[in-house]
Amino acid sequence: MVGQGMQRFYTDPFVKLVAFDIYGSSSVQFIADAHNIPLPGESFDLVIIQAVLEHVLEPGQVVSEIHRVLRQNGIVYAETPFLQHVHEGAYDFTRFTEIGHRYLFRNFTLIDSGASAGAGTQLLWSLDNFFRGIFRSRKVGKFIKLCCFWLQYFDDFIPESYNVDAASGVFFLGRKSTFPISRSSIIPHYKGAQQ
Repeated sequence: MVGQGMQRFYTDPFVKLVAFDIYGSSSVQFIADAHNIPLPGESFDLVIIQAVLEHVLEPGQVVSEIHRVLRQNGIVYAETPFLQHVHEGAYDFTRFTEIGHRYLFRNFTLIDSGASAGAGTQLLWSLDNFFRGIFRSRKVGKFIKLCCFWLQYFDDFIPESYNVDAASGVFFLGRKSTFPISRSSIIPHYKGAQQ
């Protein structure tokens, strides 16, 4: 599956794209486990990982593999759920706050981070799952989600600090670094509204 906003990478003639997944499809070049990426170190200028880290048993190991395959000063962009329902059933393991996501990528210099989808989107997902559970019907949940789709547009009006604390998902954009951030520097990174 091609991730959200990724289509242009697949069609740009100047981008040499290598995509892999644990599922075969026309948009991947090979099947592999991200815990042990079967590629040489320092192979890539950019790694994009969307909606993957919640599905791996050892997210830290996957992030270490990303660090390994990136060239010096290489860039990583990651999106991971925070307040989302379980998806892919038994293959859904982990969630990250924005600050926890930052610490996961501690071997990278921060370029930007925050909510990739905010409180409005999170409320929309919650309503879907609430009504799905009450009526024991996926169709009812999807119907409610369709009727309330407009809630996601409130993400643009809610201040980032509140979106960070109630985000559906978070993102991290960073550059490969030689030195990790310190444990003591993670607390001042907090961007939420509870300061």
